Amino acid sequence: MIEAGTVKFLRRTLIAGGSAIALFAGFAGAPMVFSNGANAQEINPTAIAPPSGAPMSFANLIERVRPAVVSVTVRQRPDAATGPQVEGLPPGFEEFFRGRPGRPGGPAPTSLGSGFFIDQSGVIVTNHHVIEGAEEITIRTSEGRDLPADIVGSDEATDIAVLRVRGGGRFPYVTFDDASHVRVGDWVVAVGNPFGLDGTATAGIVSAMGRRDAGSSAYVDYMQIDAPINRGNSGGPTFDLAGNVIGVNSAIFSPTGGNVGIGFAIPANTANSIVQQILQSGRVSRGWIGVSIQPLDEDIARSLGLDEPRGALIASVVPDGPAARAGLQQGDVVLTFNGQRIEDSRDLTQRVGATAIGANARVEILRGGNRRTLNLRLQERPSEQQLAANTPAPNATPPETRPEGAPGVAQSSLGVSVRPATSEDRTRYELGANEAGLVVTAVEPDSDAASKGIRVGDIILQAGGRSVRTAAELSTAVDAARRANRPLLLQVDGRAGRRFIAAEVSE
Repeated sequence: MIEAGTVKFLRRTLIAGGSAIALFAGFAGAPMVFSNGANAQEINPTAIAPPSGAPMSFANLIERVRPAVVSVTVRQRPDAATGPQVEGLPPGFEEFFRGRPGRPGGPAPTSLGSGFFIDQSGVIVTNHHVIEGAEEITIRTSEGRDLPADIVGSDEATDIAVLRVRGGGRFPYVTFDDASHVRVGDWVVAVGNPFGLDGTATAGIVSAMGRRDAGSSAYVDYMQIDAPINRGNSGGPTFDLAGNVIGVNSAIFSPTGGNVGIGFAIPANTANSIVQQILQSGRVSRGWIGVSIQPLDEDIARSLGLDEPRGALIASVVPDGPAARAGLQQGDVVLTFNGQRIEDSRDLTQRVGATAIGANARVEILRGGNRRTLNLRLQERPSEQQLAANTPAPNATPPETRPEGAPGVAQSSLGVSVRPATSEDRTRYELGANEAGLVVTAVEPDSDAASKGIRVGDIILQAGGRSVRTAAELSTAVDAARRANRPLLLQVDGRAGRRFIAAEVSE
């Protein structure tokens, strides 16, 4: 029997052996009582110790750091009315700041984000995507003061921006710490402006370090945290228990658009390096060698005779760039850079970006099964806008229509049929003066070529490291790959852009 007044609320009802067992929780200080209908047993609760290192409260920490955190309101230019967009994010990933687009003829679009002071003069760190397209920026302090701010500089590649309060003043601030000491399982506190709710604090732990498959930046290995963060937290700080900034919140994984406990922060050592460059010169400069690269997968590595998929495959070379002048070619695999082994394409991008402009670098490559070392001199990396403008868009090739009397020649070992490219094809694919190829006229649906993304209308430019102009040259490359018991490395252009594919060959 349960005495009146001892039960606070019903938690759940379990069905066991045909009888209902009700679990009740008592008022604070009252015992819990379990009843199976016949007998009641009183159980005295025991205190559960918090995990080692866990604070009893985050209140003192939050009280100390919250005054340095600000909300950022951006009035965007009319040409930014669709809000900032991010290319290249994996499915489910998104920056958790989105603009509220205006309507044609309506008020200017506004957006919200977060930021934090890093010195008393009014320097603020936030995300690039928070202030992108800004016409006017207003920050609101924890005291409720609205102050205008100007952009000192920003870096799209790492999603870091630096602002300065107009007119200066004296402001509470926080400092960066080196995130290299952070371990998985460490407590973290995030403070920001989710959904416009100023000064919101949440707590959690570091879930993972060195995430390379989150976000869209090749220059950031993200810190994953489970402290709840939402839209509007972008640009806000992640603190350790000492009150140091160990990360800048930048993205979430969210199938629904809301928090699911998987957030990503730019580590403090990366963010601080970018911030210091911006404060010194107003911009960020990086080394550049003038190539586009793609990762090596198992099949591509096998096709090149490599034991493991380590290195970076050069997909194209910028004419008259540092790599072109040094003799690098498309299809080369970069194995080392200045004596350091290259793990993957991202590793090469980061090492090149961190090398001083004008410095000389030694690059070891694999070409045609042979290793060689080349020397090149780095230039400054162009802006993201310049790179995008100079990067050819994927070829919007219409479905292939074969000229009358020119059927494709079947390549049964590859599961495709091809024909030589015509002058019209050369114009359509924007081929160089020395480039030719074979247009794909048919693809067997169950072939490895189809599974690798080759489609009717694509053009095969190279096979086995050599240009192909005739079906006979392709057949020769297929036979060589079969004898070597390797996939055939193809360079293909078409709807998906120019890329290398390793296709299995059959008997």
